[in-house]
Amino acid sequence: MIKTDILIIGGGPTGLFTVFEAGLLKMKCHILDSLAQPGGQCIELYPKKPIYDIPGYPEIIAGDLIENLLEQIKPFDPSYTLGETALNLDRHDDGSFKVTTDKGTEISAKIIAIAGGLGTFTPRKPNISNITDYEDKGILYMIKDPNEFNDKTVVIAGGGDSALDWSIHLSEIAKKVILIHRRNEFRGANDSVASVQKLKDQGKIDVITPAQVSKLNGNNKLESIIVDIDGNENEIETDYFIPLFGLVPKLGPIKDWGLKIENNAIKVNNSLDYQTNIDGIYAIGDVNTYPGKLKLILSGFHEAAVMCHSAYSKLNPGKKNTLKYTTVSGIQGFDGSKKEAKKSQISKID
Repeated sequence: MIKTDILIIGGGPTGLFTVFEAGLLKMKCHILDSLAQPGGQCIELYPKKPIYDIPGYPEIIAGDLIENLLEQIKPFDPSYTLGETALNLDRHDDGSFKVTTDKGTEISAKIIAIAGGLGTFTPRKPNISNITDYEDKGILYMIKDPNEFNDKTVVIAGGGDSALDWSIHLSEIAKKVILIHRRNEFRGANDSVASVQKLKDQGKIDVITPAQVSKLNGNNKLESIIVDIDGNENEIETDYFIPLFGLVPKLGPIKDWGLKIENNAIKVNNSLDYQTNIDGIYAIGDVNTYPGKLKLILSGFHEAAVMCHSAYSKLNPGKKNTLKYTTVSGIQGFDGSKKEAKKSQISKID
């Protein structure tokens, strides 16, 4: 069983920044996320798009923001469970919690911070009658380990950034990559579209448009797909079919934990610490709701800081916490590293 001070459910910007704020208070964090990598929407939906309302950054690319946050929290050594969804909640006699995931992983935590953004991201699946028969048997909706496709044939379907970027990446790993889209036009970053065009011209990627996958074939595992091209059915042998049609946010099993829910968001006490109706469980970022709520990344950062100070008081009853400014005290990492400003010296000038 994994044990931690704070279990953060959700690895988006708010969840990641929570690690930093908790680390300043010497609290250890574990991040649980249904996605295969940290970053939430910033990585899965718009990694190359600019964000204009992060304080101190007139413009920052979403993927760069996540990279910066991961670098910022590195001294506090967070642990991760990725590609798994929080399923069941139990409470121990000592008041701590046990969360069990859909893959059976058990995590024990004294505090839970739900930072799930708009909720658990569920893949949008193509309308193919027998698709569930081949899930995890050649059908994948997200990519965890690109090396899994070494010397394999991979068919990717989709017309957005994710489909384009993974086609580019896997062209260096897989034996063959085929990109299928129902339209001729792709909706993605210009450099990604240009890269796919170049790889197609070099014979490293096959692009089939306009077309749709209509049927799946195979004995206990995926062996081929049927592609509808201009009304004609064409069979393509493949090891993997990866439809990347976007993600649908849902609260998921968390909605059955006894939390107060309003308009698919978790109600919290915003006048104090963003705690839910269950003592020890907080909700921060886009997943929560309260009067005047603004669904902004900077709001989530603020809520994370307030929440961590409240959590510290719960974990250290009777112990006074004096707010320390990093400009003065610096940062002391769990790995022994330390960042601090150069100290001023008193020197005589003759």
